[in-house]
Amino acid sequence: MSQATQAEKEENNGGEPAELNRGMMRIIRQQVKNTLAGITQGGIIIADPIETYACGDQQTDLSVVLTIRDLDFYRLVALEGSNGAAQAYIDGKWEVDDLTGLVRILVRNIELLDAMEGGLAWLKNSILKVWHYFNKNSVGGSKDNISAHYDLGNDFFKLFLDQHMMYSSAIFKGDESLEEASEYKLKTICEKLSLQQTDKVIEVGTGWGGMAIYAAKNYGCHVTTTTISEQQYQYTKQRIAEEGLSDKITLLKQDYRELKGQYDKLVSIEMIEAVGHHYLDTYIEQCSKLLKTDGLALIQAITIEDRRYKQALKSVDFIKRYIFPGSFIPCVSAVVSSAAKVSDLRLINLEDFGESYAKTLNHWKARFNQNLDKVKEQGYSEEFIRMWLFYFSYCEGGFIEKSISDTHLLFAKPLNKRKQWLAQQ
Repeated sequence: MSQATQAEKEENNGGEPAELNRGMMRIIRQQVKNTLAGITQGGIIIADPIETYACGDQQTDLSVVLTIRDLDFYRLVALEGSNGAAQAYIDGKWEVDDLTGLVRILVRNIELLDAMEGGLAWLKNSILKVWHYFNKNSVGGSKDNISAHYDLGNDFFKLFLDQHMMYSSAIFKGDESLEEASEYKLKTICEKLSLQQTDKVIEVGTGWGGMAIYAAKNYGCHVTTTTISEQQYQYTKQRIAEEGLSDKITLLKQDYRELKGQYDKLVSIEMIEAVGHHYLDTYIEQCSKLLKTDGLALIQAITIEDRRYKQALKSVDFIKRYIFPGSFIPCVSAVVSSAAKVSDLRLINLEDFGESYAKTLNHWKARFNQNLDKVKEQGYSEEFIRMWLFYFSYCEGGFIEKSISDTHLLFAKPLNKRKQWLAQQ
């Protein structure tokens, strides 16, 4: 039986979405095919129930095979753009032999990806923008947004994070383990801040306590740390007690805007993304106010290319839609400009290590896959699992292609006269 005959049989048996006739489906399918034909970097071989066709350069070092199991894939992509493609993956309507590779190809052809968000997809994306607007990170909104992701359950995150429970990029020097790279990241942060036993440190965004516990144990300083996630708070409270560090760590359950006091050092690891664009100035100003006049602040931030920052603010991508409601990714210039506008902080060091985040995500994805049975035992659905696998690869591809990166920004207050931080060899 030919592919075309087989496809007709499948359509007659319900393979075609009920709400669209065959003629409309052919138009939509051709529209998506025309868009994908614009791929110039990388190659994709696409096999759907009707035919197999190629897009881009098949001789390149980056090529993938995409298998479309349900023609509804085309409708979702045409009507919802990249989010539609993500939803189709979550629903099992397509597979690919290298999901991260596919993301990399699309990033390399970013103009094509932008085109997918236009046309019919524009209307759905406009609706999502309104939805995202109402997920703004006010004090109440922040708690809801944080809970939507981080309160999935501590046992869930244990399945793929390192022993320090660091849900942020490690720093790899070579082929060391995730645990080693994660601990090196913590050590690097402490060294950049020149932590001393007499320091009083404020951490904005506790996570699961990895940074606070490491700093208190290894440098003897006192750390005050805050989270608005109930699950993280309870887990960290127990860890602090087990480590015998109750006299060294003060754990708070407060929004960063409610923090008081003056500290020698401030650290905030990948918390800025949860602040939201509308509150970036508020966050930076608060970080500055919490520091003494000779203090230091280290902010670890996922960052986007400066040239795409404003466009990204206007869009609701997969991360905002499915993973981190209310989130945003700043660019370096936006953070530095904010610091100049609302604070007396000056940038004394910037380090980019986006390639380490790609490795970190690859480790997380491998551990997640190794523990799929345990994920299912916790009651999570097949759709949830596919969403997280898409999330890992979506981010990994972006970091490999450098459309996003991870950055350490080290700021100093006016009376801190230390020169630019230099790594010890």
